Amino acid sequence: MVMKSLAAAEKKNSSAEEYPRPQFKRDAWYDLNGTWAFAFDDDDIGEKEKWYARDGQGEFFTRQIEVPYAYQSKKSGIQSDEQYEVVWYRRAFHYEKNETKELLLHFEAVDYYTKVWVNGEFVGEHTGGHTPFSFPIGAAVQSGENTIVIRAEDKNSVEQPIGKQTWKSENFLCWYTRTTGIWQPVWMEEVSPLHIADLTMTPNIAESNLRIESKLSGHQQTAYLEAHVYYQGEWINSAAAWVKKGQENVEMTVNVESESADFRVFYWSPENPRLYDITLTLTAADDVADQVDSYFGMRSIEVNNGQILLNREEFYQKLILDQGYYKDALMTAGYDEMKADLLKVKEMGFNGVRRHQTIADRRYMYLCDQLGLVMWAEMPSFFSFTDQSMAAMLNESREMVKKHRNHPSVIIYTIMNESWGVNEIYHRSDQQNFVNALYYQTKAMDPSRLVVGNDGWEHTVTDILTIHDYNSNPAQVAATYQAADFADGSPSKTSRKQNFAQGYRYSGEPIIMSEFGGIAYRSCETGNEWGYGTRPRTEEQALERFEQLIEAVAASDSLQGFCYTQLTDVEQEVNGLLNHDHTEKFPAKRIYNIIASVKSAGFTFE
Repeated sequence: MVMKSLAAAEKKNSSAEEYPRPQFKRDAWYDLNGTWAFAFDDDDIGEKEKWYARDGQGEFFTRQIEVPYAYQSKKSGIQSDEQYEVVWYRRAFHYEKNETKELLLHFEAVDYYTKVWVNGEFVGEHTGGHTPFSFPIGAAVQSGENTIVIRAEDKNSVEQPIGKQTWKSENFLCWYTRTTGIWQPVWMEEVSPLHIADLTMTPNIAESNLRIESKLSGHQQTAYLEAHVYYQGEWINSAAAWVKKGQENVEMTVNVESESADFRVFYWSPENPRLYDITLTLTAADDVADQVDSYFGMRSIEVNNGQILLNREEFYQKLILDQGYYKDALMTAGYDEMKADLLKVKEMGFNGVRRHQTIADRRYMYLCDQLGLVMWAEMPSFFSFTDQSMAAMLNESREMVKKHRNHPSVIIYTIMNESWGVNEIYHRSDQQNFVNALYYQTKAMDPSRLVVGNDGWEHTVTDILTIHDYNSNPAQVAATYQAADFADGSPSKTSRKQNFAQGYRYSGEPIIMSEFGGIAYRSCETGNEWGYGTRPRTEEQALERFEQLIEAVAASDSLQGFCYTQLTDVEQEVNGLLNHDHTEKFPAKRIYNIIASVKSAGFTFE
């Protein structure tokens, strides 16, 4: 890779669709995906032998890998079933250093503990396998040839958030091939030392305004921050603030009323995913120090009298569970693959996705914003309750919230799932307190969204009562959730768990069937398939059961929505509406007719 400077370089993938962070976009960036030198470190001797040193590395980095694919995947070019806890990466690039600029090295996700060197100089480390992080590397780079070396360590311990990655020697039930090392994009960005380091945008539809909070980096002089809002090219409004030397954060409010909007503002919703564009410009000494292009949606999500309201209107959620796995790429997807999946979700009639046990590429949220799909963001689980696992969960869940909180599509955070990692939460106050701590931490960071503390059963503090029930008998499902007293009991015929942990009771929360269905069907079975319930033998039998289960859940006036399991088959799990290669398993039109036939609100105006 050769660059004169990032500002003057010919940049690849400069469109908002391909930019790794499309909601916080600058022009001067460079894609580092592609072929890297690679090495396994079976004996964990790389640091002792200084594999990160600039000279003599050829003898260690004897393999090549395609970043950002994990070595376990086919697309990595390696595809090994052997388990290695420590892996190394090396990449060279040519750069003409600009002393007036800082260079940022960005990682969207590396599993799990990462250390990075540039030209043999240590530049930073990060713990957590699913969230983005960055290091300033301007002091370490030089004009001419430079090298980046990365060490990634992943023990796949049950004390770290691993989600659906198996911790056993092989896959089992609904746990799949593990992921080690880099699995989301790597890229560099050139900025001024004075730049916008972070941005939080919070819409308030009641006041028709947007609150902007920004954090500045390298702030050694008085600066001027401007925000300009547009809707489809039409200027809406602007706001500005002086930022004093040493002031780290600035807050401003931009009114977004428009004469062309029917009701003051253009609301974002699945039916009409209308988005505003916003440009932030940071000026110091009459020079533009930084400019960021972004967007936002004016929408609200709240609970009122047992109902979930989107933009102050009742909102029945028709979600599908998306595990985010790909046949040849594991948890890594290209932009076109993500877009194809989400278009199929819309085509099948769903109005949202629950991203399950993994944290998606930021372009996935961008697509949900653009296409009009609400999204539940979920923290991957750990599986052993220890001081170490609690610390890991608290830290990485904060990073998860930061990643999602500007996206209008994201309406709900799910922190824990099915008591995984807190298996005794029903009667143990320490585990209850921990889940409550996660709930309140999330609400403190983002009070504008709803939070589910422990999805599926044994709830403590929560904004929604969510239930998982994989009963494959539609008549039993209908009878169970028509009953008046199921909220404080154990209605699920498959888990038989209590809805609430000991000491907690139902207090009027909205109720959603957040996992059900899971109809296991594959036309050509191999004998290794896994799924829920009795197995239909034909496509028509599977579709009939799907329709009956959807109708049974929708018949309950107590439920505010559902999430069907699931979008695709994943390895041995065959309960998807799509195959593992993400091709159509059932006719999309047939699925759409079933989904559209239940709880579809509103009128058609001629």
